[in-house]
Amino acid sequence: MKNLMEKYKSGQKIVGTLTHMKSMTAVEALGYTGADFVMLDMEHSPISTNEISGYLTAATAAGISALVRVSSSNKEHILHMLDAGAAGIVVPSITNVDQVKEIIKHAKFMPVGERGYCMTRDGGWGFAEHSSHGLAEYMGFSNTSTMLIPQCETVGCLEHIEEITALNGVDGILIGPYDLSIDMGIPGQFDNPDLKNAVSRILTACKKNGKMAINFAGTTDAAVSSLNDGFDAVLFGIDIIMYINNYISSISSIKSRIKQ
Repeated sequence: MKNLMEKYKSGQKIVGTLTHMKSMTAVEALGYTGADFVMLDMEHSPISTNEISGYLTAATAAGISALVRVSSSNKEHILHMLDAGAAGIVVPSITNVDQVKEIIKHAKFMPVGERGYCMTRDGGWGFAEHSSHGLAEYMGFSNTSTMLIPQCETVGCLEHIEEITALNGVDGILIGPYDLSIDMGIPGQFDNPDLKNAVSRILTACKKNGKMAINFAGTTDAAVSSLNDGFDAVLFGIDIIMYINNYISSISSIKSRIKQ
C-alpha cells in the first residue's frame, strides 16, 4: 500500500473522507470504496485518545491511510497520535507562523524538529521494516512519510500562507472553507470572489513550495472541480451526513413508488 506522500509524489489524485460515526467497522468498510485516506476527527467528533489505536488498526486493515485531526496543537495531542501510528496529523485553528514552527518541533524528528523517540506502534515497536535497521533510518522514514498538515481556516493563516507553506516540515495544507468563510465575515458564501481568491492564493502557495494542496468538498461536483482546478487531494464529505442522505434518498424513493 502506497502512503499518501508516495501517491502525491507520483502525481496521483487523492480522495479521502471524514469520519464522525465513531465506528471502527465504518472505517474498515471504507477499504471497499476506493478511498485513499480517512480523516479521524478528534476536533468535532467524540473519538477519544484511548480509542484512536483501534480506529488506526481498522484503517490499516482496510488498506487506507488514516490522518488524525487533533483537537489542538498541544505537543501531547500530536505526539500521542503519531506514536499510535497515524499516517499524518491535521492541526486546526492555525493563526500564525510561530504556531506552525512549534508544531513542526512536535511532529518531526531531528534535524527537522524535536520529536521525542520511543519504540511505539508507528514503528512496530522496533520490528517494522522501516524501523528494524536502526534509529536513523526510522527517523528519516517518519519525517518523509508521516504528514504534518496545518489547516488554513483563519484569516491569520491565510495572510501568512506563503511563509507557512515554505517551512521545512510542513507537508501540505488542508483548507477549511466553512471556518475560513466565517473568519472572513462571509459565512457560507462559497461563490464570493473574496473567498475564491483566498482559496486560489492557498493553492498557489502550495504549488510554489511543493506542498500537497487539499480542499474540503461537500459534493461530488465540488470534489471534481477542486481536483480539476489543480488540488492534489480532496477531503470529500462526512460519513454520517452521507449515511443520512443516502437513506433519505432511498426511503423517499421507496415511499414515492408505493401503490395507494
